[in-house]
Formats: sequence, structure tokens, C-alpha cells
Amino acid sequence: METSRLARPLSARFIAGMTLAEALTAVRSVNNQGMTVSLDHLGEDITSLAEAERFREIYIQALREIDATKIEGNVSLKLTQFGLDLSEEACVSNVRQVVCEAAKHRSFVRIDMESTAYTGRTLKIVYDLHAETGSCGAVIQAYLVRSEADIEELNRRRIRVRLCKGAYLEPASVAIQEKAEVDANFVKLMKILLERGNYPGIATHDEKMVQATIDFAREQNIGAERFEFQMLYGIRRDLQKTLRAEGYNVRVYVPFGEAWYPYFMRRLAERPANVIFIARNFFRG
Repeated sequence: METSRLARPLSARFIAGMTLAEALTAVRSVNNQGMTVSLDHLGEDITSLAEAERFREIYIQALREIDATKIEGNVSLKLTQFGLDLSEEACVSNVRQVVCEAAKHRSFVRIDMESTAYTGRTLKIVYDLHAETGSCGAVIQAYLVRSEADIEELNRRRIRVRLCKGAYLEPASVAIQEKAEVDANFVKLMKILLERGNYPGIATHDEKMVQATIDFAREQNIGAERFEFQMLYGIRRDLQKTLRAEGYNVRVYVPFGEAWYPYFMRRLAERPANVIFIARNFFRG
């Protein structure tokens, strides 16, 4: 699928391109609509440290291009992509080089959260690199039982947090299982972040969660400049534009790269409307 020219038009809704140059063209379009971006180079389950080093260089180049072309954006990365499963020492060295590059350009690196097998190690690396540079932040998943305590610690350290619901299959011992309870915890954590966090990112396409955020900010007189909504490239563009028109900061998470298939399938699984959209456009002459 990833090498098929016929398949690539299917991915274009959610993937900004195969190369950094293509992605930069896409993010300029997002910027022109008044929204910022976070670039993510796709690729998981690497098998060598040479691959991790290649990803490191792509991210460093992305940060340089963002600075040189005055793009309003930053980058997001996963630690497993940088070699965490192969060598934690090498992974930290690779990520440190990217974070230091971001600091040089007064930019920012969002270190994505993966499954609970990595949560503790990920946060430890974020704590250390933030203490060194101040140029990285974390992602917290609302369905994890531990998340409230993690957010309190991140707030204490003034580390920026992206709050999302969470997408990995986790057991009841560590994760909330019922959607209504996950939603309730998302709202609870959102309130903590808006009150005491450092410019949090509220990452959701759920209009109920968006409205809950807007309502709480208004009730507490929390200005729109103190937080941002974050959404995925190609999903709920209508909601993105509406929020921006209403004066809210919106950041679009923009993935690119040849290893697009797993990401693409997750987007289709999340929302049946995405399948319908792709089918209509594929069969349209």
C-alpha cells in the first residue's frame, strides 16, 4: 500500500506528503488559514539505530526549514522512533540533539506518548530535557489512571502538556474502560490544565469536549491566549475553521512520510465518516 501510486491519493486527506518539502507546502496552507502546526514524521518499529539517526536528521532539517521559512509551527516525535527499544542512551542522545536544535531557533518539540510500557520512561526523558533546554513538552492520555498525578507534576515543572483521550488498548488495571468515564476524566484534567498549566493543548475532535473547554474558560475568565485546541490534519476542518474564526488558537498536527499506512488505517477506524469521505472521492471521476 505504501509504495503504490494508486493508494497514495487515498492517504492525501490525512497525510501532508511523502517528503518534508511536500509537508512544508501543506503547512503553509494551514498557516494561511490562521492556524499553527506541529509536524510529525511518520515511522514506527524501527530495527536499527541507523534508522533512528535518519529520523533525527529529518527532524533537525524540519526545524531549520521552519525557522528559515518563518512557518508558524513546531515538531512532534515518538521516542521509539528515536531508538528507545534499542538503546535508551542512544535514544536520549538523538532526541537531545533535536530539542537543542529547537531551542536554538526558539522552537519546541512535543514528545508524543505511546503505550503504558513507555509512559514512565517518556516522562523521565521529558523532565530531564526540559530542565536542560525548556524546549520540549509531553502528551498525557486522559484514559490512564495515573494521568492526574502526572499532570500535577508536569504543571509543577511548568512543562507544556497536550491532553488527548488515548488510543492504545490498555487493561483496566491502568486505563479507564468506559467512554463516558474517559470523557469525564478528560474534562477534569482539562480544567486542571487551564487553571494551572503552561499553555496546554486540548487535543480533541469531540465537540462536547471542545464546548466543555470553552464553557470552563469563560466561567473562569481564562483568556483564549492561555491555551490552544489541537486537531489532526484533514479531520474536522469545519470545526478547526469555526474555532479559529471565534478567536481560539488552533494547532494542526501534520503527519508526513512514506510510512503512512498504519496512521491512515487508525484514522479510518476512529471515525466512520472518514471512510465515507474517502470512498466518495476515490470513485469521483
